[in-house]
Amino acid sequence: MKDAKTKKELQEQYKERKIIGGVYAIKNIRKDKLLLDASADLRGSNNRFDFAKKTGSCVNVKLQSDWNKQGSDDFAFEVMEELEKGETQTDAEFKADIDVLKEMWLEKLSGRDLY
Repeated sequence: MKDAKTKKELQEQYKERKIIGGVYAIKNIRKDKLLLDASADLRGSNNRFDFAKKTGSCVNVKLQSDWNKQGSDDFAFEVMEELEKGETQTDAEFKADIDVLKEMWLEKLSGRDLY
């Protein structure tokens, strides 16, 4: 019975966690070039990036050529802006807000060298 309670508590904690999405960039440090993207789960995107660096695999096909030539150490993950999902917000509404945020960042970075 104790295991079921623990499992139920873990499920409740999972449901109640804060969901943080937003806009991030993968920066080519050597070239000062950015790949701008957005995610409903910034932590997950950062974890995928860290895993890619550890395994030598590239996280995005747009970066592949530079990643192969320079190596993964020349790339960094940067959170540009975070957005917390509202309690009553649907997944679709949250994604739409993140997409708008990404468009705003694309405008801000219009003079930058982007992938």
